[in-house]
Amino acid sequence: MHFERWIPKMLLAVSLSLVSVAEASPQFEAVRVPGRALVDNPLRDPVDRRVAVFTPELPKFTSKMMTCYYLPGYGGSSEDFLGGGGARLAEVFQQLANQGITLRLVVVDCRNRWGGSQYINSTAQGNYADYLLDDVIPFLEKKYGTPATPRDRIIAGHSSGGFGALRVAMMAPERFGAIVALSPDSDFEITHRPLAQADVVANVTPQQLRSYIAPRGKMVLPSNNLVAIMLGLSAAYASKGPNEPGQFHWLYSEQGAWQEDVWQNWLEEDPVVIARRNPFVFMPYHRIYLDGAEHDEFGAQKGARALRDAIQSNTRVEFYESADGHADYIEERLARGLEWVFGRKPRAVAGR
Repeated sequence: MHFERWIPKMLLAVSLSLVSVAEASPQFEAVRVPGRALVDNPLRDPVDRRVAVFTPELPKFTSKMMTCYYLPGYGGSSEDFLGGGGARLAEVFQQLANQGITLRLVVVDCRNRWGGSQYINSTAQGNYADYLLDDVIPFLEKKYGTPATPRDRIIAGHSSGGFGALRVAMMAPERFGAIVALSPDSDFEITHRPLAQADVVANVTPQQLRSYIAPRGKMVLPSNNLVAIMLGLSAAYASKGPNEPGQFHWLYSEQGAWQEDVWQNWLEEDPVVIARRNPFVFMPYHRIYLDGAEHDEFGAQKGARALRDAIQSNTRVEFYESADGHADYIEERLARGLEWVFGRKPRAVAGR
């Protein structure tokens, strides 16, 4: 036989097959959203952002599509899920659709100079809750269609994104039917105080602090990641108010002394503190899924459990302790939460 005649044809067929498989794999779409709420933000961070949108292929005889807005953890954004980065999450949402849980997935970008905004409004950083509620959601619903009811919206997130999901839902409870918060920042006395009192944070000098918060073009970003995170959290939780845009209170005085009054500002944003003061902060119809990892490095499972205890008499809430660490099995944990929200038998995570 003349192998040279059919080998090129065989290679072409294999090549076309691979292209077809690649094209068929779940992919996120980049959609640019004008950020009117971020205009004139004090840090001069970008106003228009890209969101990542995954729309699953619907099973036959299914037409209803709900939406899950997903908030990544600190420093994460929609950009992490575009290209090949979101393949696993898109695959999981296609699997859910195949099981009858049909959800469009939207991943947002709410980063700022420090890495993350905690998805809340602050005069020290900008109005990121308003950006999500007033820019992202209306823009995408105009593009893809408004849900039948606001309860067809789900807000979810991991870590700082889990905090953001809880706080945004507390701000606008009528806008969402369910919340899925994975290892959320909560019970700050457990999850945040040890980080805030770490030596590397306590030893930031007044001169260093001034260089970190200087106007764009003159600022120097800290080399230590924990210091950068503490700056971002301070901007979210301890702003100096509208008369001093872009400015926030630091947890330490110029003499290096811990400032308990500034820490109290942080606690005012703590979901556990808020829920203990007002157990009715969520709606009775909400379905709230909380989880935390068994070996969470930050103790986030303790905060999630405490939040469950604070609100369980007034709304439907579930707490699940997943395996391993803070950022492990995120896609499977999110899918498990959504299965619970939809009344399905939740999957095991890592064999549980």
